[in-house]
Amino acid sequence: MPANNKRVRSGWVALGVLVTVAIITLCLRWYELSTLAVNHQAIRGWLDGDGLYTYRDPGTQTGTTLPPALAILLTPLALLPLHGAGWLLALAGTAALLLVALIVAGPVARRHGQRRTPFVLGVAALALLAEPVRAVIGLGRPELLIVALVAVDLVALRRAARIRHRALAGIPALRRLPISRRWSRPGTSHPGAAHQGTSRPGITRPRPGPFRRIWTGGSWAGLGTGLAVTFSATSLLFVIYLVITRQRRAAGTALATAAAVILAALLVAPAETLAWYGTTMWELDRPAPISDPGNQSLAGVMARLYGFPAPPVLVWFSFGILLLAVGLIRARSAHTEGDEVAAFTLVGLTVAVTGPASTAAESLWMLPAVLILADTGLRRHRSARLPRQARLAGTWYLVAAAFGYLTVVATPAWSLVWNVPAATMILLVNILPSRHASPPLATTSPTRRRAAIPLPRGG
Repeated sequence: MPANNKRVRSGWVALGVLVTVAIITLCLRWYELSTLAVNHQAIRGWLDGDGLYTYRDPGTQTGTTLPPALAILLTPLALLPLHGAGWLLALAGTAALLLVALIVAGPVARRHGQRRTPFVLGVAALALLAEPVRAVIGLGRPELLIVALVAVDLVALRRAARIRHRALAGIPALRRLPISRRWSRPGTSHPGAAHQGTSRPGITRPRPGPFRRIWTGGSWAGLGTGLAVTFSATSLLFVIYLVITRQRRAAGTALATAAAVILAALLVAPAETLAWYGTTMWELDRPAPISDPGNQSLAGVMARLYGFPAPPVLVWFSFGILLLAVGLIRARSAHTEGDEVAAFTLVGLTVAVTGPASTAAESLWMLPAVLILADTGLRRHRSARLPRQARLAGTWYLVAAAFGYLTVVATPAWSLVWNVPAATMILLVNILPSRHASPPLATTSPTRRRAAIPLPRGG
C-alpha cells in the first residue's frame, strides 16, 4: 500500500509539472515576452556602450523601466536568447509563486485542518490561472520576484512576534537567566519544556549559533522589503507601513538594505543610477500612456474619465491621499489584530490603486485578498458559536471571493473599459477583513493582562 501511494503521488507531481509547463508555454506564446524584449535590447545596448535608458522600441516607442539594481541583476539574461531568458524568468517566477503560496496559504490550511502541501499546491495552481500571474510570466516581468521578497518578511515578522509572545508568557525567573544558562542547564531542555513536561535530566542542549538565533528570531525582518524598494520604488509604502506600526527595527533594516543596494548600484553603474533617480523614474508615461485602458490605477481611471492624457493633478492627488490614508489605517488595524497577511495585502492593494500605473502585473495583491475573503467566509459560515447574521456575512464573503477570483481570472476588454479591476481593488481596500486567528501583537506594556493564547499561529 505505501508503494502504491508513492506511485500515485509521483503521478500527481508529474501531472502538475506537465500542466505548469503547458501553462507557461501558452503564456509565453500569448504575450510574446513584449516587456522582456524591450528590457533585453536595452540591457544589450547598455553592455555595448549605449545608455540603459536611451533605447526605445521601434514600434511602440516604449523604453525600459528597470531600476539600475534590477537591471544589473538581470544582465546575465541579456547574454541568452530572448526565449531562453523568458523561460528562466518564468521558472523563477513560478518558484516565487510557490513560496508566496506557502507563506500565505500555509496557516490557512492549518486553521481548517487540511494537509498543507496539497492545499498550498492547489492555491498556487489557482493563482497560476489568474490574469496577473499570466501577464507577469507572459510579458517577462519580475513582479512575482518582488512580491516574494516582500512576503519573505512575513516569515521574519511572525517569528519575531512568536518570540515576543513567548517572552511575555514564559517563566519570569527563566527569562532573567543568561542565554547560555537557558539552553545548557542540566535537567531542562528549552524554555517551553516546563509547560510540556518534556524535561530530560542530564541532557544539555548546545547554545545555538548567532546565525541560527538571527534566523529563528526573525531579526532579519525588513531585508526582503529593502530589496523590493530597490527593484520597485512603490514598495517604499511597505517601509512606511512598518514605521507607522512601530516595527522600527524592520523598517530600519529595510532602509539600510535599500541604501546599501543603491550605493552598490551607484558604484557599479553611476551614470544609469543618477539618470534613473534623477529623471527616468519620474517619467510616468514611459512604459505606456497613463490613459491607456490597461492602466487600472486611480490615475488611469481619472485620465480616461476626463479625456486627458494624464489626470488632473489636484483631483488625483486629493483622492489618492484619501485612499492612501484609508489603506494604511486599515493595514495598521489588521496588524494590531495580529493578521499580518491582511495588513501586507492592504498595503499592496493601496500601492496598486494609488500608483501612477497599475497594469495586470501590479494587481497581484488581489490574489491574497481573494484567499483572505474565502478564509473569512468559511470560518464564519462554519462557526456554530456565531449568531446567524455573522454566518450570513460569511456567505457574502464567499460570494465576494468568488467574484474577485473571476475578476482576476477573466479580464475581457469590456471590464477594462468599465474599470472593473480598478473598482474591485478600491473596494477591497475598504472592505477587506482582518482575521482574528492570533492575539494582538504585544505593543502595550507587560503589566496588562496576558493573552489567553500566548503563541500566535499565523495570519
